[in-house]
Amino acid sequence: MTGTRIGCATALAIAGAMTAISGAALAQGTYPDRPIRVINSFAAGTASDIIPRFVLEKAGTFIGPNTSFVFENVPGAGGNPGTAMLARQDADGYKIGATAIGPMAINKSLFKNLGYDPETDFEPITPTAQLSNVATVSNKSGITTLKQLVDFAKANPDALTYSSVGPGSSQHLAGVLFEQLTGSKMRHLPYRVTGQLVTDLVTGEVPLSFQNIVNVREQFVGGNLKILAITASLRHPSIPEVPTAAEAGLPGFVTSAWFCIVAPKGTPKAIVDRLNGAIVRALNEPDIRKKLNDIGAEPMPMAPDEFKRFISAEVVRWREIVTKGNIPQL
Repeated sequence: MTGTRIGCATALAIAGAMTAISGAALAQGTYPDRPIRVINSFAAGTASDIIPRFVLEKAGTFIGPNTSFVFENVPGAGGNPGTAMLARQDADGYKIGATAIGPMAINKSLFKNLGYDPETDFEPITPTAQLSNVATVSNKSGITTLKQLVDFAKANPDALTYSSVGPGSSQHLAGVLFEQLTGSKMRHLPYRVTGQLVTDLVTGEVPLSFQNIVNVREQFVGGNLKILAITASLRHPSIPEVPTAAEAGLPGFVTSAWFCIVAPKGTPKAIVDRLNGAIVRALNEPDIRKKLNDIGAEPMPMAPDEFKRFISAEVVRWREIVTKGNIPQL
């Protein structure tokens, strides 16, 4: 019996081709044949948790009749532990992550040791939505316009305290950017619980917060808070009477939280593309768009390659803000 010996390079090429073929078959054929585990880097009930749940539920209807998602919330430390856990999972298409701007962009400049690299340890699938911040003040503050806020902050260094959900959050860094744009200096007060933060804002315990719309819209509509401006390029349909920061006299004050779906590095491209297609399709559905708009969010679909470039650009952008703000690493 005679045989043919193949070189190592040829063997590796064949193995790679077979992996690609099996990945494509898995994505187009039987995938998924069991529940897909979703590691969420934030606590249940937050926007970071609510948004991926209803988006993925809709996306599952476009993947196949056997598609289901099982969520596991791993909150804490700015979303780092859950995101690090995802990076260590098998890249088989049955583990994906729901995370956000902090773990995927901001925290790389804020933490000495993340336990992962957001730019190299994941296969980006797509952002799901972005949620702009709003400059929100207590009714007891006496401030009614963004210009009044700017003038007071500039004239009274360290007199204003602003709250956020924690160091490095988009809310915290919105305050840092506000200081940089206005030449003012304020005090930052981080909270662990969003509900308590909003309560203290309503009572006037803390006069100012650059909050996500979803956290303060109900109190604003009820007349318990004032929203001075939205930190977005356009007004939002859920609060159409609120001007943009640029309209209110502070151009360049644009910040938002964004949420996303990623997979461990090495997840087959066919599966990444299939998940991307289903999620993007879900984000374009009228009922999903309405759900997002109702909580002050907007759909943010991207192709995987585009999302990869976006992550790197966001890392650079927030690094510059963190460095200029002299924010110490944690």
